[in-house]
Amino acid sequence: MGKESTSGASPRAWQRMLSGRRLDLLDPRPQDIEIGDIAHGLARVARWNGQTTGEHAFSVAQHALVVEEIFSACQPAFGPSMQLAALLHDAPEYVVGDLISPFKAAVGLNYKAFEIRLLDAIHRRFGIGPLEPEVSAAIKAADHVAAYYEATLLAGFGAEEGERYFGKPDGLPGALRSRLESLVPMPTGRAQALFLRRFAELGGR
Repeated sequence: MGKESTSGASPRAWQRMLSGRRLDLLDPRPQDIEIGDIAHGLARVARWNGQTTGEHAFSVAQHALVVEEIFSACQPAFGPSMQLAALLHDAPEYVVGDLISPFKAAVGLNYKAFEIRLLDAIHRRFGIGPLEPEVSAAIKAADHVAAYYEATLLAGFGAEEGERYFGKPDGLPGALRSRLESLVPMPTGRAQALFLRRFAELGGR
């Protein structure tokens, strides 16, 4: 983010994106949000603070793809707009990073309110209306399934420990379970490209 002002002026609260946009983190506007910036950032943010196995970090962009795949497979009645919401569920992390849950709890509710405000601006930017409670619950459930497999396959958790924190992933379609059981972190460029491709497939623009 750069150095804060030392001249007595208010500290800078915006971040310049590679697209040239300036996003005010305290008052994010939909017109300052660009999907290319989101994809670029998420592909370079590591899940689990980078504490995963493999040659590459497991990025938030790849996590988002996994969550959307689980959501879409388990909730086929929801259309592309809600699938897009699943893909973008962690989009605020393109500027705030992926803080692990214990640290979020230590930071407190102000951090969560900031995240929600930014996600709301992202939803408005891409035409996603307010989420019904059942949609939010389904995305959260898919997030937990993804976290279980990431934790037990890549982050060193045992199966019992994974179930304790994320729940047991029951009832998954066989083909989906097989893909999740072979989860491998992908290179940054591939995660970014696949994220953008899936965004376009779901009608994002």
